[in-house]
Amino acid sequence: MSKRKQHAPEFKAKVALEALKGGQTVAELASRLGVHPTIIHQWKRALLEGASGVFVRGGRKAPEIDEEQVQALHAEIGGLAVAKDFLSRKLKPWTGK
Repeated sequence: MSKRKQHAPEFKAKVALEALKGGQTVAELASRLGVHPTIIHQWKRALLEGASGVFVRGGRKAPEIDEEQVQALHAEIGGLAVAKDFLSRKLKPWTGK
């Protein structure tokens, strides 16, 4: 039993843009790229519906930083650094370094 073919988002966008340009028919694109025409129509519709989101102001949000998590991670890094230094001093006689 074969699995469905997974296409990268970049490929989908490229195919949908080619379909919108109209240089070739959807059937020609489908046969050339090995994709069913219905799928191309779906990708084209998704591109048209999502295109307005490109021009929304503030569309990309800055990632929220959780200060508590940052402090906890810094504390863990400090503890690991102390443990590394301790172990490197204790293992020095056996490693010869």
